[in-house]
Amino acid sequence: MKARYHLPFIALLATQAVHAAENETTPAKKTNPQNKTQKPWQGSVELGVILTTGNSDTTNINSKFNVVQQLETWRNTYTFTSLYANSDDTKTEEQYRGAIQSDYIFNDHQFWYIRGAYDKNLFSGYDYQSSASTGYGNRFWQEEDGSYLEGSVGGGYRNNKIDEDNTTDDSERIPIVRFSGTYEKHLSTTSLFKQELNTEIGTENGSSITESVSSLQANVVDNLAMKVSYRVKYSSDVPADTEKTDTETTVSMLYSF
Repeated sequence: MKARYHLPFIALLATQAVHAAENETTPAKKTNPQNKTQKPWQGSVELGVILTTGNSDTTNINSKFNVVQQLETWRNTYTFTSLYANSDDTKTEEQYRGAIQSDYIFNDHQFWYIRGAYDKNLFSGYDYQSSASTGYGNRFWQEEDGSYLEGSVGGGYRNNKIDEDNTTDDSERIPIVRFSGTYEKHLSTTSLFKQELNTEIGTENGSSITESVSSLQANVVDNLAMKVSYRVKYSSDVPADTEKTDTETTVSMLYSF
């Protein structure tokens, strides 16, 4: 990845350092209504592995690392996901996704976000897909147990680089409008359902990328849980010989901290 594509992430990380310094030197004024637990750091680590031998040898590994940093008026979320699959010594899937989002919390419901994302999928026809955006968000509903519904709308820039093996250089570099929604419901004290929906629409050509992630997790013991997730990604415009819709179903163990 060329240096200039690191800029959105470098800017975001620099912002976090400044906010962290401010948080250490400024006396606490109030609690953050959008995070009642007030834990400075919380997150989860997921790992799923499937190995088969016999008539066919297959390997499937998926992992996810998600951390939320809670400051006085800022909420920072760091996410990294990987997926790898191999069948009879032939690689069938390899993907890495990362995102950083900072939310400035105004009050019980409203916030302003800054987000950067990077996706490298070796079987997508792209060398990489990246975007940076900023906009307004609102947590419409939240309960004492942590269940909530929020949405956001913003604008930014998308840069999708066609794979170098492709004979064309038709990379997509366009302004975008981004819509996002998250619904999280605690079904009980030990189970959680989550639905995420994100859409990026190019303002110049109307091309869109929509991603939906549905997940259900249930505690096994203490901080250890079993999680099932289903992801669908639809791209209206894709490189030649690639599908517009990608789906993945993962089963993993999740450790929360």
